[in-house]
Amino acid sequence: MTTTSLSRNRDYRLLWIGQALSEAGASASIIALPLLVLTLTDSAAASGLVLGVAAATQLVVGLPAGALVDRWNRRTVMLVCEAVQALAVGFLVLGLWWHVVGVVHVVLVVVVLGICRAMSEPAEEAALPAIVPEKQLSDAVAMNAARGYLGQLSGTALGGVLFGLGRWLPFAVEAVTHLATFLSLLFIRVPGRQREPAPASRFHREIGEGLRWVWTQPVVRVVAFCAVGLNLFFQAFYLLMIAIAHQKGVSAGQIGVMAAMLGAGGILGSLVAPWLHRVLRPHRAIVGVFWAITALIPLALFVEPGIATGVLFAAAAFLAPTANTTITTYQLLLTPDELRGRLSSVMGVALGVAAVSGPAVGGLLVEFLTPGQAILTCAAGAGLLTLYATANPTLRRFSRQESSS
Repeated sequence: MTTTSLSRNRDYRLLWIGQALSEAGASASIIALPLLVLTLTDSAAASGLVLGVAAATQLVVGLPAGALVDRWNRRTVMLVCEAVQALAVGFLVLGLWWHVVGVVHVVLVVVVLGICRAMSEPAEEAALPAIVPEKQLSDAVAMNAARGYLGQLSGTALGGVLFGLGRWLPFAVEAVTHLATFLSLLFIRVPGRQREPAPASRFHREIGEGLRWVWTQPVVRVVAFCAVGLNLFFQAFYLLMIAIAHQKGVSAGQIGVMAAMLGAGGILGSLVAPWLHRVLRPHRAIVGVFWAITALIPLALFVEPGIATGVLFAAAAFLAPTANTTITTYQLLLTPDELRGRLSSVMGVALGVAAVSGPAVGGLLVEFLTPGQAILTCAAGAGLLTLYATANPTLRRFSRQESSS
């Protein structure tokens, strides 16, 4: 039986294009939201609070969202989330047009967006094995990673420019992208799932089932621990280098290019990830990104902040899609369909904790250590995790099992 290539898979193509638009629009508003709050309040603290609310909402809602995704039709969940996001951002646009928006309105919109993203992301990931054949799942995961980097890169650049033209413009673009994604999802065919309706009283048990599943799978558990730790130290290093560049008088434009190079490295890495996933053993694919980041962080001691640091960011991001492809493909194929939403939400919450705490750790390092000491602290933390992942017997057995299967 001939398998249709991923580029000819109509449903996956519609999903990829729609989600790429949605992610670009969301990235544009993520840049514009703190600028909007600064304009409304002239308070950096209030601006940071809004971003904190966005992250906190996704963390709080994450685990229940995964259980709901496993209860409900996943395509319907994605459709409703895109429609609600389009309406929420549309109301914000109208408020800005009529000059009646305050911080409370912005926070309410951010909460709604956070809830929708906590629902739609595990719904998409859980539905992916039903849309693409098993043999193409790793390619689809890699292409989704490229889509994320591309959306972040284009949306971030677009958001700042549009906000300068009119404070309502980035949000209008986001509303349109969510509407376009909604329309694309209407034409996607996702095979139905046979699932008995569960009573509301079992909901908290279903959340617990997702946590227990992750805990009882040794490979998933070890990978989650290592990924959270590495993300924490790299996020701290990322913020640290931006702060050092600012302290040394690097222009805002150059800092923006430096930060964007992380996305560029991720896009390039995503393009070669399917090939690397096939030629590298799982242990090497996972540990490779740990060694790369551990080796690259200390090099920041010897380069000038700016474009050279951006090259380090790009190099650090290059192997990440390969590791992500290996891990995500394994998890999706290992996990029963009725638990995939909860698996995705548990991993999302774990990585979300790292994404929130990493910048906080970076800020503390900037505050209390010299730049050199702060960089070496990040390198030491990443190095310890690298040694642990390299020597871990669970990951080594996983590599042998996958190679012999």
